Amino acid sequence: MTQPVSWRERFRAVRMDVTPLRTSRDFRLLFLAGTIFYLGGMVSYVAVPFQIYDLTGSNFAVGAIGLVELVPLVVFGLYGGALADHVDRRRLLVWTGVGQLALTAVLAVNAFRDDPSIWVIFVVAGLLTATGALQRPSREALMPRTVRHDEIPAANALTSFGMQIGVLIGPAIGGLLVAYVGIGWCFVVDVLGLALASSLYFWMRPYPHQVETTPPSLRAIGEGWRYAVRRKDLLGTYLVDIVCMLLAFPVVLFPALAADIFEHPQLLGLLYTSETVGAMLATVLSGWTGRVHHHGRAIVLAAAAYGLFMGLVGLAPTIGVALGFLVLAGAADMISGVFRGTVWNQTIPEHMRGRLAGIEMLSYSVGPIGGQVRSGLVADLWSVRGSIASGGFACVAGVAIAAVALREFWSYDARTDEHAVAERELRAARGEQPA
Repeated sequence: MTQPVSWRERFRAVRMDVTPLRTSRDFRLLFLAGTIFYLGGMVSYVAVPFQIYDLTGSNFAVGAIGLVELVPLVVFGLYGGALADHVDRRRLLVWTGVGQLALTAVLAVNAFRDDPSIWVIFVVAGLLTATGALQRPSREALMPRTVRHDEIPAANALTSFGMQIGVLIGPAIGGLLVAYVGIGWCFVVDVLGLALASSLYFWMRPYPHQVETTPPSLRAIGEGWRYAVRRKDLLGTYLVDIVCMLLAFPVVLFPALAADIFEHPQLLGLLYTSETVGAMLATVLSGWTGRVHHHGRAIVLAAAAYGLFMGLVGLAPTIGVALGFLVLAGAADMISGVFRGTVWNQTIPEHMRGRLAGIEMLSYSVGPIGGQVRSGLVADLWSVRGSIASGGFACVAGVAIAAVALREFWSYDARTDEHAVAERELRAARGEQPA
């Protein structure tokens, strides 16, 4: 007679797999450094718009910071990807970290002045975006080298968890610092975090490229784009993410939703944090993701669930129900992200990872900007509820269309996919072990 499964055993089967943190010293360093970068960055994320508004009293000036950051994000994201496929990625992480440290120190000095210069904030914000865009492809491309091939899903979940810690805690720390000790101290905290994170990157062992590299150029960037477009399974991961962000990313409407629709402006902060809470819960219970092989289907279903829950936010009768749907949407988005990262890191050749990471960064950076514009425009032409609901349900339809149009994406199986098999065999032949 089969013994009933205890709740403890069920939880053990789904809890977050922390094996990469135990087995790989370099992954631990990468995880800690990335978490600290996100945490400090989110502290500054609160300080910069607050300082701009405090100096100008203009909402347009606050929004203009995004326009200043857009071009550096695109240009240096793509160039940073090509650079990551040619130079020592660890060294690039260290030097871009030092660059961010110096630039954030400028913001701190400016903030402590009696009459801070607004132009300094805009110039430095653009330069910080450029250095961050140069850095991120190297961090993304280096992660698979620090763990075993079969540990990549768990490493993706842990990396996401570190980011969520920063997103959830960083703004709270920033708000407290602004309120009680001043804006300048937000940048001081970020500087200290950047110094520690850059030191952690420095302590990692070198990871030299394993094949002949291509110097960064427009031709090298073009090779990355052609590779991404040729692989329909890879293309599907990008398209689904863009569809979700373009159609179902209504964060810009949260103030109106809290104040005008639900008439609870004091709960606005919960609207902003509820998705992160859902993502963290899903990450804590992400142990099952390592046993899934049809990653394309998992991405499609999770992305469709994200759109569905966002659509229901627009129809929610109370703010409590809306918060519940946002928690579920955040959990679905995290699951989709874990499987997207697994496809990327288990199938993209090592010499192409930087360039593909640059393209990946654009897909989840530019998409939200377009999503903010779409949701705001539809809300002005129709209504806040209509914008959120229509965007969410349109996301479900868009994800379904992408799955039908890209059959290789829907049918992707990590056990049999030619790219996944090739990478698995190559890493086994090299005898790669985590450091």
